[in-house]
Amino acid sequence: MDNEHFPIPAPVFNGASRRVDIADSFDWLKQGWTIFISNPGAWIAMMVIVIVLFIGLAIVPLIGQLAAHLLMPVLGAGMLVACRKVANAEPLEIGDLFAGFQRNTGPLMMLGVLYMLGMLVVGLLVVVFGGGSVAGGLLMGNPAGAGLAVGGMLVAATLWLALSIPIAMAIWFAPALVMFNNLAPVDALKASFNACLRNLVVFLVFGLIVMVLAFFAALPFGLGFLVLGPVLAGAVYASYRDIFVAA
Repeated sequence: MDNEHFPIPAPVFNGASRRVDIADSFDWLKQGWTIFISNPGAWIAMMVIVIVLFIGLAIVPLIGQLAAHLLMPVLGAGMLVACRKVANAEPLEIGDLFAGFQRNTGPLMMLGVLYMLGMLVVGLLVVVFGGGSVAGGLLMGNPAGAGLAVGGMLVAATLWLALSIPIAMAIWFAPALVMFNNLAPVDALKASFNACLRNLVVFLVFGLIVMVLAFFAALPFGLGFLVLGPVLAGAVYASYRDIFVAA
């Protein structure tokens, strides 16, 4: 027997995913909470850095928005690296937030570029199909015009939601797949979309729960997001481990 082919190399991860139960969505949040309380001080510090950074970028016209889109997957990957360290009982450090700048930075930023382009297309379509009705209705200046403007806003909102959900599905797992599985950006987006599509009902339930949590997090001057942010990062990591084969 030819021993040159042994040991047999492990198969290359191809983005395969599996279906999970609706109850898993609750478990993801429980795991996210467990990850947060492992070191709440470090997690809150990371969230403060992220919030201050994005507020600062928002002040800069155009360039700031571009930089925010580029940095979002990179910082998101850093949060996921921090989650993995906690899950593996390794010490958590605030600097873990910047792990995406140390490995796979280019592909992570490419995710940001693709996400930005996708949202730009959505924005243009919303303006084209809904903005005209809104502008025309406002210019009419009468009750019929007001009705036309309201109808245009409803069309715009519905269109934005319908087009944004697929983009959110594509970006949901993409940073983890690039960071941990070394998938190319486009392959990661496809794998993430397919995984979310296979578990669409689960993610609908998860999304509703998160909406309720976000409402309460926003009440105390938004301070609740200092906790909810890390919990959601932990939940994303838990869902990634739960859904993807060879994760």
